[in-house]
Amino acid sequence: METKKINKKIMIGAAALIVIIAAFLIIFNVFREKPVQGSKSITLEVLNQEQQTSEYQVQTDAEFLRQAMEEAKGFTFDGEEEDYGFTLYTINGETHNWNEDGSYWAVYVNGDYGQYGIDSQPVEDGDIFRFEYTPPYTE
Repeated sequence: METKKINKKIMIGAAALIVIIAAFLIIFNVFREKPVQGSKSITLEVLNQEQQTSEYQVQTDAEFLRQAMEEAKGFTFDGEEEDYGFTLYTINGETHNWNEDGSYWAVYVNGDYGQYGIDSQPVEDGDIFRFEYTPPYTE
C-alpha cells in the first residue's frame, strides 16, 4: 500500500514537472527576442577602371562579406574557389586577374586595406566596403 502511494506521488510530481517545463518553453518562445531582418546596414562601393563609382546600400544579417555581397541588389561578382578561399575576379561585369595581367580588385574596409578575404571578412553595422580596381604594377 505504501509503495502505491509513493509511486502515485512520483507520477504526480513528474507530471507537474513536465507541465512546468512546457509552460517555461512556451513563455520563452513567445517572449524571446526575435531576429530582425537586415539588422546591419552596410555600403558596398565599386571604383572601376574608368574611376567611376557605384554604391549599393545593403540591409543584411550576414556574418561575412561574401554573404552580404550575394544579397546586394544590382551588384554582381564572380571568381573562383582556391586554396586560400574565394578569389574575386569580376565585379559588375568588369574582370581583373592578377595571374593574367597583374590587375586585381582591392578590398577596403572602412577606408583601410582589407586584411581578410571576402569569405572571412566580418560584417558590422555601418561598415563601408570599397572594391577598387588596382592596375598592374609598372616601373
